[in-house]
Amino acid sequence: MNKCSNTSNTLKVKNIGIDTYRENIVFMRSDCHVCQSEGFTALTRIVIHYNGRSIIATLNVVHSDLLHHDEAGLSMEAMKRLTVKDGDCIAFSHLEHIDSLRYVRAKMYRKELNELHFQSIITDVVAGKYSNIELAAFISACSGENLSLNEIIGLTKAMINAGKKIKWHNAMILDKHCVGGLPGNRTTPIVVSIVSAAGLTIPKTSSRAITSPAGTADTMETMTSVEFELNEIKQIVGKENGCIVWGGAVNLSPADDILISVEKSLDVDSKGQMIASVLSKKAAAGATHVVIDIPVGETAKVRSVSDAKKLQNDFETVGKLVDLHVKVIITDGSQPVGRGIGPSLEAMDILSVLKNEKNAPQDLKDRAVTLAGALLELSGKYPTGTGNSVAKEFLENGKAWAKFQSICERQGGFREPVYAKYKYDVLSDKEGLIKAIDNRKLARVAKLAGAPKFSSAGILFLSPLGKKVNVGEVLFTVYAEAKGELDYAINYMKSDNGIISIEK
Repeated sequence: MNKCSNTSNTLKVKNIGIDTYRENIVFMRSDCHVCQSEGFTALTRIVIHYNGRSIIATLNVVHSDLLHHDEAGLSMEAMKRLTVKDGDCIAFSHLEHIDSLRYVRAKMYRKELNELHFQSIITDVVAGKYSNIELAAFISACSGENLSLNEIIGLTKAMINAGKKIKWHNAMILDKHCVGGLPGNRTTPIVVSIVSAAGLTIPKTSSRAITSPAGTADTMETMTSVEFELNEIKQIVGKENGCIVWGGAVNLSPADDILISVEKSLDVDSKGQMIASVLSKKAAAGATHVVIDIPVGETAKVRSVSDAKKLQNDFETVGKLVDLHVKVIITDGSQPVGRGIGPSLEAMDILSVLKNEKNAPQDLKDRAVTLAGALLELSGKYPTGTGNSVAKEFLENGKAWAKFQSICERQGGFREPVYAKYKYDVLSDKEGLIKAIDNRKLARVAKLAGAPKFSSAGILFLSPLGKKVNVGEVLFTVYAEAKGELDYAINYMKSDNGIISIEK
């Protein structure tokens, strides 16, 4: 155990085991010598130093015997970032004034910012100088339609410059992305399998769920490993032309990860930040050609075709200015894609399509073929108008399934996804046709059932639009790993039954 020197700005570390997600928090007694000598008060942003490293943390003041006078408690995140253990001696100092906050304040008053302003803000964000309150102020100031096209370009470039960029030997690197808002839309593993089977390079670094019941990385993890170092990813891609891994393990766009963690809490949508987020991550992953899927529907993230076309134009315009060839596909977002909602259930759909099973969800197959076909054409290797037929051929002749199996083997071996222990059938209380589906409420049921935390939890959806149902017919089945979580989902459905609309 290290002993602290007898100075006014040092305390011993105490690991108090508090999870504060991505935020660094430090706890001190109100009457400890550091608080008194430095004049620190609750919510002060301070710098913590240890062995040549430093982090910025928010102070929480303790008025109890949780800590001794010579101890400072650190959150789990702060412990990890500073790489300290119990008893280590840490020093404290005041955080200097954050100059970039004046640009945030200017944006709050609708002033237009330039690329240098955004560069200053994003540099300080990545350095950990912004508290969650200050991050929330920046995100709110940029929300809605508050960013001009020039500002979106400036923000995108600033976010690209703030992180690392993967360098590949190939001149052309393909990628795809869906803007989200649609349960079960898990096309990526199928698209990667088709495109890499066609001999093109598509190293897919995917995300985990943020507000949805499953992210692509969560779904893939039910079938194989997804966490790899950069050199391991390059080895997999070198052998297979593609991979499907978790992007967070290689920290390609640190500013985006920080901003998303606060956006999730605020539950706000910003078109400009969405574009900057997506394109900065694609550029960081070394992509040169990107297809973007924008589902449109009343309960999807993008509600109208006119909004989608405006977003399409902005994506393609900004992409060109950051050296990305971007093609946007506007798709139907009126209902879930496939039958599964939740990691394991979505993985089962993927396998069914790749194996060409007779009962495979046709909508998932068609959407994956469309996106893969667009990538094949965007590459220039296949003429315009031939992409879909080529993609479908690679899928139906078994080459995509063989490639997926090979990728899984390179990523640690293949395993079958499984159903959760508990289930509950939601039955129709009337006869008629399925007329409308609330995607957001359906996703909420899956999350209340435990997805994505429990990978086998979620929904098996059996009621697409236009289907005729009878009284007592199963509309969907809810799966959960724990009885309590299943009860949460059931209680929510009983209190709000507007998930599926049936008309005679």
